[in-house]
Amino acid sequence: MSPSTHADLAAAQQRRGYWLRTLHQWHWISAALSLVVLLLFTVTGITLNHAAQIEAEPSVSSRNGTLPASVLKSLQGETASDAPLPNGVRRWLDSELGIRIDERAAEWSDGEVYVSLPRPGGDAWLAIDRDSGGVEYELTTRGTIAWLNDLHKGRNTGPVWRWFIDIFAIACLLFALTGLWLLQLHARQRGATWPLVAAGLAVPVVLVILFMH
Repeated sequence: MSPSTHADLAAAQQRRGYWLRTLHQWHWISAALSLVVLLLFTVTGITLNHAAQIEAEPSVSSRNGTLPASVLKSLQGETASDAPLPNGVRRWLDSELGIRIDERAAEWSDGEVYVSLPRPGGDAWLAIDRDSGGVEYELTTRGTIAWLNDLHKGRNTGPVWRWFIDIFAIACLLFALTGLWLLQLHARQRGATWPLVAAGLAVPVVLVILFMH
């Protein structure tokens, strides 16, 4: 073997070793970042697929109260049709009834303020009579599985959780791409690599063609 050929082989081995080390590092980092949530999304994927068979008994609770006159004043007068509740009203609801509204948009009419409060695994609403100050609140919950299913879908979870899902998806994408690259680097020593990858693509394609109409 000529010196130049030996040098080329050594350089190729160095490059392969560098990429193996780099890919393994990114592969385990992305795996560690996504592992727990990937387990959650795997389990909830099964529960979502069998949602009709998993019965959930809704639980409904309600709270009632009356705004004091000093707080009720802030609900008088003209207000934008989608304005949030005034700070004083929100503080009173939180301290007296344990209802946290934040700055959610409210629906204002002549005699009532209504706030829709959807949430993962349930629903809620609040209505305040603008004349009497009467407060009516109702909360419906559908259990832990429904809550986890809604986390999976990002339903009524707010922008922070949706951003988290996007970041988690990027980590999973990195995990898959580095895994695919590692498969390519090890394919020579593992003859079943590409047939298995092809099967992983062919099976869902065949199922879609044959069973989805």
